[in-house]
Amino acid sequence: MILPGDAPESIAACASAIRAGALLGLPTETVYGLAADADNDAAVAHIFKAKGRPADHPLIVHVADTSAVAHYAASVPAFAQQLMQAFWPGPLTLILPRRPGVATAAAGGNPSIGLRCPAHPVAQALLQALQQEGPPMGLSSADTTPEASDLMRRQAVWGLAAPSANQFGRVSPTTAAHVQGEFGAALLILDGGACQVGIESTIIDCTRGAPVLLRPGAITPAQVQVVCGLKVLTKEELLTLAKPAPKASGTLESHYAPNATVRLMTAQALQTALQLLGQTAPADSVVRPRMAVYSRTLPAKACGHVLFRQMPADAAQTAQQLFAVLREFDDQGVKLIWIESLPDDAPWDGVRDRLARAAS
Repeated sequence: MILPGDAPESIAACASAIRAGALLGLPTETVYGLAADADNDAAVAHIFKAKGRPADHPLIVHVADTSAVAHYAASVPAFAQQLMQAFWPGPLTLILPRRPGVATAAAGGNPSIGLRCPAHPVAQALLQALQQEGPPMGLSSADTTPEASDLMRRQAVWGLAAPSANQFGRVSPTTAAHVQGEFGAALLILDGGACQVGIESTIIDCTRGAPVLLRPGAITPAQVQVVCGLKVLTKEELLTLAKPAPKASGTLESHYAPNATVRLMTAQALQTALQLLGQTAPADSVVRPRMAVYSRTLPAKACGHVLFRQMPADAAQTAQQLFAVLREFDDQGVKLIWIESLPDDAPWDGVRDRLARAAS
């Protein structure tokens, strides 16, 4: 069931559902997440089962603000505090040492935990509502007995474990309809419109004494370095120091993949291949597309069996529409997707990372 995210009654209903251990489709500025109370291991287990995700592959925990960090993190280095102040709320996840016994399932049993403060107003409204001490299901707020007060305190939800709301390894959802298409009408979903960022958050590991980039996103290493004054290491540089990076969400080699096969090609190779293809392709424009092309420059002559979509010249605009375009291609039933390779500039790193994993 899709509920309007700007309605207070929707927020209240979803807060009650989360407290009762249910799953929820949650809009953020990056992608939609499949959310559950991060401290409810049984509810979090349902996330792994619904997605088909390995239980040792950790989830990112979304919090309302920095006040919730101490609940999950055993310690927060000074540079991580600087990054929170600069980029939260926003598309930045920080990996921190986890407090023992807290959010064990969400962390995949790992000693670290990924925390993020989303900027989406609907996500913020729900997180703020969940942080309030509210009555559990079946308990009245008028009940002031010590036992009831203790139950209410324990019902404050400090964070939501919320990986992308799709089957594991598939294209992430950026609309409420995408989420419903993945999990059906029975799932409660807050509709917050189309996601503004469109790709998952940047992940910075803060457990190694220096910031380490685990996954690129809208926030670049250069921006991180300006804020904290420390060089941002890559995972490869960390390995040279014999310090393997912790497990983190969305860092597997193959990920974000549509049903169709994705092939990345230079602009020249793409245009040459399309010219050769056009010489033998049927001219009938009503032929169902068998392949799709996503490129910044479209050919002058279109073929009826090729579906074309123009890629924006701007990295942020491309990120915003990327997953929706890949889902559209799947909906059209194409078997092959040719995508023009991206500029070798830092703003494109997040999109380049997602496409490289999709092509794996």
